[in-house]
Amino acid sequence: MAESAAFLDDLPRVVERAVAPDALDAQLSYAQEPFIIRGLAAQWPLVAAGKAGDAAVRDYLVERARARSFPVNIGEPGGGDRLFYNAAMGMNFRMAQGPLAEILDGIIANADKADAPVIYLSSIDMGGYFDGLREENRLPLGNRVPIESIWIGGRTRIAAHNDVPHNLAICAVGRRRFTIFPPEEFANLYLGPLENTPAGRPVSMVDFRAPDFAAHPRFRDALDRAQVADLEPGDAIFVPSLWWHHVEGRAPLNALVNYWWSDVPTHLGKPEDALFHAILALRDLPAGDKARWRALFDHYVFANGAEVTDHLPVDARGILAPLTPETAGQIRARLLRSLSR
Repeated sequence: MAESAAFLDDLPRVVERAVAPDALDAQLSYAQEPFIIRGLAAQWPLVAAGKAGDAAVRDYLVERARARSFPVNIGEPGGGDRLFYNAAMGMNFRMAQGPLAEILDGIIANADKADAPVIYLSSIDMGGYFDGLREENRLPLGNRVPIESIWIGGRTRIAAHNDVPHNLAICAVGRRRFTIFPPEEFANLYLGPLENTPAGRPVSMVDFRAPDFAAHPRFRDALDRAQVADLEPGDAIFVPSLWWHHVEGRAPLNALVNYWWSDVPTHLGKPEDALFHAILALRDLPAGDKARWRALFDHYVFANGAEVTDHLPVDARGILAPLTPETAGQIRARLLRSLSR
């Protein structure tokens, strides 16, 4: 089965850093751009199982799987390796449930068959679905309390998307390619719908295997700032918040473990919720009204300078002061009342 377009091979490579496990916490604390750490998880039992072969990976995972059904994405037979939209802008895959052993057997049995459907376990919570897996395959992440997930499948392509949390991803089994773009490249990636998405995040409509530059000419500009990372078992990549990444599983069986975390307080709201609310309340206003609201947003949110509050007594600034769990709760309550009308 073909892999990504050859021109991606010529893109600049994501920088590599030599980081010992005991220095990982500090490295992640100040990093602003993607980087690779070769062999960071080389000692993981899951990596060792992968080097012993697909059957060893299957047995290792099944032995630790809890007795429950696993959610799995199943593509259309002959539909290729891209989990994406179909011609009607629905999904070209369906969701199913089943025992992990049967799902893994299906992935292995269909490896490299030309017309085989994609079978992909995405973002499986390691603590909720396995006993011992995350404990045996860990990284020293300091005081972070991340979401810990595993992604398992055959040869797959996941369209370019971004995540709000920071992401440390480890290629545990197989091979992975990340094609990465800075956050500012969103317009050049030709994003799909915000609310109708393959996995909860808007994705690039560009087919990285066969880009249509007539339909997506600005994608050439995105490529000018793109970087590529090819990962082998045990390698890790750090993808900062909001950086776009297209991800390929490039072996007959691939498993990736990732950690998501945020550096902002948990009481703050989600920026994407504000985007949806702004579309509801602002986007379709007359141009003059939008200009006035833009100025208010700049004043209160994006600039947020001293002139916003200096004329007010400190104890009268309310939600204009730095948010606390209490004042954040007040905003949520106000929004809930407003949106329920």
